[in-house]
Amino acid sequence: MEDFLGALEQLYKKVLHGAALEHDTQGYVCYLNPAWPDQDGSTASSSACADSPGVRGECQQSPATLSPTSTAPMGLKSRAHETALLQLTVVQVMVTRILSVETAFHAKQRYREIVKILLQSSDFDSKLTCMFQSSDKLLSHMAAKCLALLLYFRLKEKITLSNSWIAFCQRNLSEYSENEEVVYCLYTLTAVIKEIFKDTHSRKTEILKQFLTPLDSTFEVFYNSLFSQHLANLQDTSKIVNSLIYFLELLELLIASRIHLGLHFPCQRIFFLKPSCVLHVITWPIQAFVKRKFIIFIKKCLLWKVGEDLCRGPVAAFMPPDEHLDGDMLALADAVLQAVGSGLLKTLSVRGKPSCFGGGEVQPGCECLPGPDHVILRAASLLLIKSLDIKFQNCASAKEMKVDLQRFMSELLAFLKPHLEPSVRSQHPCEWLSRVFIEQDDDMLEAAKASMGIFLKLSREYEAAESLTQEKELWHHHTHENGYNPHCIFLFFLKNIAFDSTVLLDFLISSETCFLEYFVRYLKLLLKDWDTFLTICKDFDIMDSNENTNICGCISSLGQDRSSSQTEISLLAALGGHRNAPAGDSWAAGAASEPQNQVVISPETHATPQASRLSPPQASQSLVDYDSSDDSEVESTDPCLANSRQTSLHQEAVKKTQDIVGTSGDEEELSLELPSRPVFLKESNTPFSVAGDTAPDNTVHEAGISYRTVKCFEQLQGAIYRLQKKNLFPYNPTALLKLLKQIEAKCNKSMNAL
Repeated sequence: MEDFLGALEQLYKKVLHGAALEHDTQGYVCYLNPAWPDQDGSTASSSACADSPGVRGECQQSPATLSPTSTAPMGLKSRAHETALLQLTVVQVMVTRILSVETAFHAKQRYREIVKILLQSSDFDSKLTCMFQSSDKLLSHMAAKCLALLLYFRLKEKITLSNSWIAFCQRNLSEYSENEEVVYCLYTLTAVIKEIFKDTHSRKTEILKQFLTPLDSTFEVFYNSLFSQHLANLQDTSKIVNSLIYFLELLELLIASRIHLGLHFPCQRIFFLKPSCVLHVITWPIQAFVKRKFIIFIKKCLLWKVGEDLCRGPVAAFMPPDEHLDGDMLALADAVLQAVGSGLLKTLSVRGKPSCFGGGEVQPGCECLPGPDHVILRAASLLLIKSLDIKFQNCASAKEMKVDLQRFMSELLAFLKPHLEPSVRSQHPCEWLSRVFIEQDDDMLEAAKASMGIFLKLSREYEAAESLTQEKELWHHHTHENGYNPHCIFLFFLKNIAFDSTVLLDFLISSETCFLEYFVRYLKLLLKDWDTFLTICKDFDIMDSNENTNICGCISSLGQDRSSSQTEISLLAALGGHRNAPAGDSWAAGAASEPQNQVVISPETHATPQASRLSPPQASQSLVDYDSSDDSEVESTDPCLANSRQTSLHQEAVKKTQDIVGTSGDEEELSLELPSRPVFLKESNTPFSVAGDTAPDNTVHEAGISYRTVKCFEQLQGAIYRLQKKNLFPYNPTALLKLLKQIEAKCNKSMNAL
């Protein structure tokens, strides 16, 4: 046995370094072919291969071979396991070397010959699956890893999958059972698909199709069996938890292959056809981390972002259209809303454990109150808001949408209220989004985009019905009350980033979020709904200046007669602040927790308040100094910054932007020169007057929300111009710049009307 292990170790070292093998191929095969495991999982003597016809002589010819008489006693179970583990390790390294481009051609050919001879044995896969029953968990795990690599090797080399492996899968997945073979079967399946995703060649779609074809119907059978289990009837719940986790990962890979590889198998639609089965698991009395995994999985499916971390290669340029996509997404959204209506949110365990260095357990005597699980809060919130957006895009009844929106949003806000900070609970309902998603930019922007989709859909319905002014006022009240007014959401977002235009620039350059698409949609809305924006800005200023006002106060009417005098008051109030404005004019009844950023307007210079006074100098710095850094181009254009799928989505959003906004043939309109006309008046011989109260000279004025917003847009426009002039912007920003210029013109027009 010692000599046998020594020869295996020498072989392992050679293969590990990719060295060529000098001796006969069959001589190496006899060392790598494990014996059948016995009943308790131990392996028989590895020297048995030397007694097989045509092998003994081969082994004796090799200086590294072992004479059968030198075999260690079979009773040494630990040595037998050690031998089997080393055999599996050598096979794994050998297959990895075959797949590596760094391995020399001659060495790779010898490795390929050895592995192919191993696979010609009809019982080789059976030997590995029998190891799944071993009491040695390490041996079972290594057998599963080795089998997965060998299955992938078969697919790459166009070798037919063995019947024993297919029969093993069909037997264990035909009905859920509590044996270990189910878990290892699922693990092997997921490992093979992951290897296929890692493949950088164009054949990955063909390979995956070959792998899924014999198992397609089996997955649906196991799906129905697993999710129909009752925990009370199970002896060991830990086994079903393992099966749930591995099968969830398999489902995610199947859906990812549908998205990124364009495959269309029935097994890839199982979850969308029967989503209630998975949603029901969230209500089971199982560990919180399992529920978290399922909620995050459903969120990814709703956002159609499954498998983004797996697909880093180029996305296929021409994928067949997914004719079932819209119907499947609508079915999933309906199932989520139905589950929420049945009390799904009440079953979620939101209280998280404190994060401690070295573990999550708090020592006795230490008083540490854990906060809520923000991952669950974010996922549940996005789950609901995205489901509403999907459903409403396929709904034609404005009345039905309004009823559903009020019902589900009130339930969501009630769910979030106990878990938000006390200072946040009493503030504006629309602030929930920026508070819940403050630590997760991509989810926050997805939620903001979904809420805007809901708003725009309802807007179109009300406009088509030519609703009366009173109905429109009630609807505007409804948008604030239920926390989905897009102006409020965007303003809270700007406040969180301290109105820093460089943060917006970083979002625009990055392809990791949907900010470009969201920002363009909001700018288009802002152009159309400018007066409403100014009114809401006025209310924000009142909310900031009256710290002790109740937020649940009455909503100021957005349907008031907007005469020139009203517009003048709103603009002046926005530019100069609302320190003396009456509290009753605002729907925002409540105190803002943020301190006021004050700007001194000097009567001698009459200068516009500087941007540096509008936000803390070091509050939010750009990732790169785009004016001076020589590495700017590398950062902004390197395709490795994000995976190609996100990049393609980003490019698609850019195309949508240009299609929606249109491009101007007038090159002078979008000149690279910075705009010469200021966004706001820089000189004024008379101090601002609000509601008849004239501010004396040398008075400290607050910069209003509308001023800070448009100033931020002005700085962003200038930064984009500079980057475009240096060819550092990663895509054509012409359409975006056109929108920003239109916002500038809108603001200047309002100023000229004063």
